[in-house]
Amino acid sequence: MPFVRISLPKFFSLETKDFISLSVHQALMQEFNIPENDYFHIIEELETRQVKFPKTYLGVAHTSDIVYIQIIAGQGRTPQQKKGLYKEIAERIANSTTITKNNIIIVVVENEGKQNWSFGNGEIQEPKHFNQ
Repeated sequence: MPFVRISLPKFFSLETKDFISLSVHQALMQEFNIPENDYFHIIEELETRQVKFPKTYLGVAHTSDIVYIQIIAGQGRTPQQKKGLYKEIAERIANSTTITKNNIIIVVVENEGKQNWSFGNGEIQEPKHFNQ
């Protein structure tokens, strides 16, 4: 785990979408210490009319290049780890695409751990990194 949903306008290229996904995954490996093969992402392409946002919020300007990243993860990460994750994701995406940091919206949703996950076979798996 975690499970990542990336929601963005359809007009981005496949290469950009792949860079976004890879950036999120690499940042999760670095900041949340997840294994390399723990890579479960959905890239959800939306029509421009389906993407809603304010022009500014909390002093941050947004444009039509906005990208929403939702990360569902087990509880236990510190505020410092989350801050590091947000920064690392934004920097990696900004450095590998034309998307600017102000257009990257990230939400981490935590759940209570392994009993809330099944990665197949209708079973609860018990990977060691769930307890980290």
